[in-house]
Amino acid sequence: MVREQAGQVLAANLRVLRERSGLSLSELARRSEIAKGTLSQLESGTGNPTIETVFSLSNALGVPVSSLLVATAQPDVVLVRSVDLEVLSGDAVDLRMLRRMDVAESVLEVYDQRIRPGEVQRSAGHPGREHVVVVSGQLRVGAIDVSHDLGPGDYLCFPARSPHSYETIGDEVLSVLLLEYPAGAGPSDLGGVPHGR
Repeated sequence: MVREQAGQVLAANLRVLRERSGLSLSELARRSEIAKGTLSQLESGTGNPTIETVFSLSNALGVPVSSLLVATAQPDVVLVRSVDLEVLSGDAVDLRMLRRMDVAESVLEVYDQRIRPGEVQRSAGHPGREHVVVVSGQLRVGAIDVSHDLGPGDYLCFPARSPHSYETIGDEVLSVLLLEYPAGAGPSDLGGVPHGR
């Protein structure tokens, strides 16, 4: 039931955002590097998107991920139950969006992030910054020229435009991920770089 509702929200938002951008399914497929048939399934609510798919759409449309995944504005008091959240899975990461917040000059997205051992989650890069707080386990967050090993309670913030990766050092890692996008991030800010996470 939760997956069906999340799929319907994505379908409605994707259709509206694509039409607002004046893009055909074919053009969005080209920009996002996602097959036209897959996009058609997502817009009809029958697709099963991965992290890579949602981030590629976000970049191609020039909008934060939450613009695709959030149905309505949040009230002042927000209670999010873990069992009610849709999970976006990638090669090594499972993300559950907890909340989107529009704050001053930024859009903030808060995620519960689980990184599975034995795999590497790669990102081609995207606008804004990533903020990571490790709750449990040992996490390696890397960029082309440098990586950081984080343990429980450690925090890392970095510009997300360059390619980067997440991987465990040992067992599963539980963390909180905050994506910070500049307000009004649009196609010119995105540079057409598909996001692989």
